[in-house]
Amino acid sequence: MLIRIVRMTFQPEKTEDFLEIFRNSKDKIRAFEGCNHVELLQDLNHPNIYSTYSLWDSEEHLNNYRDSELFGQVWKATKALFAEKPQAWSNKSVNI
Repeated sequence: MLIRIVRMTFQPEKTEDFLEIFRNSKDKIRAFEGCNHVELLQDLNHPNIYSTYSLWDSEEHLNNYRDSELFGQVWKATKALFAEKPQAWSNKSVNI
């Protein structure tokens, strides 16, 4: 299981535009093969900073999504709204 976190800082006046993009694409992302969960988080102290938290069967599944037409459309529209460069992390759970 791959855990993907992407932190995005938006221009404050563009935040509602991003939320609309997410509302319109979240179910399509969740339905993508290998995606088990997609969640949107908002920074507690900075209302224009959001993170997506998603769970994927594998890195290959995530990469297939990132190479898809859906991702191309969503990411192009989303990145036009950024105030800063996004940050992304791919993680796996550690059982100890």
